[in-house]
Amino acid sequence: MLAATLASTTARAAAVSEPASCRAVRLADVGWTDVTATTAVLSALLRDLGYDAHTTLLSVPVTFASMKRGNIDVFLGNWMPAQTSDRRPYLEDRSIEVVRENLSGAKYTLAVPAYTYAAGLRDFADIQHFGAALHHTIYGIEAGNDGNHHILRMIQNNDFGLGDFRLVESSEQGMLGEVARAYAAHAPIVFLAWDPHPMNIQFDLRYLAGGDSAFGPNYGGASVLTLTRAGYLAQCPNVGRLLQNLQFTTGGESEIMQAMVAGGQPPEVAARAWLRAHPTTVALWLQGVAASGGRTAGDVRSGRSVGGIGAQFEPWVAAHKLPVGQAMERGIDWIKRHAGSLFALIAAGVGVMIAAVSGLLHALPALPVILGAAGLAWLLQRSWWLTSFVAAALLFIMNQGYWQQTIDTLSLVFVSTLLSILIGVPLGIAAGHHPRLNAALRPALDLMQTLPTFVYLIPTLVLFGLGVVPALISTVIFALPAAIRLTQLGIASVPRALLEAGEAFGATRWQLLRKVELPSAAPLILAGITQCIMLSLSMVVIGALVGAGGLGVPVVRALNTVQVGTGVEAGFVIVLLAVILDRVMRIRRA
Repeated sequence: MLAATLASTTARAAAVSEPASCRAVRLADVGWTDVTATTAVLSALLRDLGYDAHTTLLSVPVTFASMKRGNIDVFLGNWMPAQTSDRRPYLEDRSIEVVRENLSGAKYTLAVPAYTYAAGLRDFADIQHFGAALHHTIYGIEAGNDGNHHILRMIQNNDFGLGDFRLVESSEQGMLGEVARAYAAHAPIVFLAWDPHPMNIQFDLRYLAGGDSAFGPNYGGASVLTLTRAGYLAQCPNVGRLLQNLQFTTGGESEIMQAMVAGGQPPEVAARAWLRAHPTTVALWLQGVAASGGRTAGDVRSGRSVGGIGAQFEPWVAAHKLPVGQAMERGIDWIKRHAGSLFALIAAGVGVMIAAVSGLLHALPALPVILGAAGLAWLLQRSWWLTSFVAAALLFIMNQGYWQQTIDTLSLVFVSTLLSILIGVPLGIAAGHHPRLNAALRPALDLMQTLPTFVYLIPTLVLFGLGVVPALISTVIFALPAAIRLTQLGIASVPRALLEAGEAFGATRWQLLRKVELPSAAPLILAGITQCIMLSLSMVVIGALVGAGGLGVPVVRALNTVQVGTGVEAGFVIVLLAVILDRVMRIRRA
């Protein structure tokens, strides 16, 4: 009893001695399901203790840089030894501190489905022998991730004969979606995997041996550490005591993640349910930790809320959410089951178009492409200044080493613009002739233009898998409204006198459209086409998130690794390409 009293007194003293700034705890989440789960657990505990916990989604390198600047207090996802190189400079300058190991016995390396393992792909050295079946592709997670770095280094150094392979960088969810597609088709696939994670339950997978030089021994055997910014433990001893007590197990994390992934629960809901189900573990974590705001340690262990009905209202409403997301998931699943062949056909057709355009542009030598672009600028705009600018800008892009990515981006922009025109211009003409159709289209067009692009990227990713196809479909959805709206406006704005004159001369509806309406509406239609081009180009970074390649990849990689130079280079190249397309396609005044 005396020991408990002394511990309680010490904890209260630690809480009282903390400055007011400690009441807000800033956490980093790198978007991996396991880190999201543990961060949600810590956030729930902190809120129950009376703290104001804020979680920010960042990449690993940005997390370390933010901790050095004092913008992030705590990070629970320091996977070691995979993050050794990323973490080293911050340990050397003492801008971050290691609190403790919060998880041991983890894995982090390449894996394959069990049927691919049974077929003979059991080692890193075996990957090259399955190159054709794998389409010389390895699937990773977000650009800039340390695991991706290991794979890219193997490809660049031709380790294990992987020099002709490519890495598809997207996200954890995007990679797992591609694994699910391959698993359903019993197709071989090599991907980045780790444990704990529900993927180990969802799929019968096997980790590849022989990757010690890249990922470390014991299948990338890892431990996960808790980090804080320098001086945080001394400044906020009560939170520090909680962090020193906090330790997870692979089984416990898997339970939370399973509730998130399979059960569709938000991280906060899954974390609180797990905390309520494990009061003994919570009691161990809270030893020597004081609560505030009129709460007791018993309240925190039991998960009892404070603040009366008002404080309980929001959690109660959130716990009885309408099944909007579940309905959408069931709808997408139904579409996949009953129209999977249709989407496979669309994906094949779009893939052929992209491959044809990209293959043609890549086959052409760079110099003829630059001269052809400059010549096109002269033919369309009759401007020596613009012609010189186009040639100089393309030479600069080549000089910076972004020529191949530029060709990939141009291919995506060309095909998406072509599809937007083929769909949008006829719809715009029909809407211009039929006001009811225009009124019916308006809400759909508003939704397409205002809905965040990441939202409709999700179903396209599920239906079409990783690669250029979902990026192109999403780009078309984003750019299509411009072509429809401006075409409709142009057709609706044709002077009535011109139409009456054409009718007086006996013109048919087709002749009126071809010889009167389209010439009159041409400036607005061309403006719509130009808008499609620019909107398609603006989706380049979005495309990189689903493995489409192009100029978005170096931008995302630079963002996730805090490489200012690379980010500026790639961003400037995108700006130059946008200026070229805008100026060349701009309507020339007579």
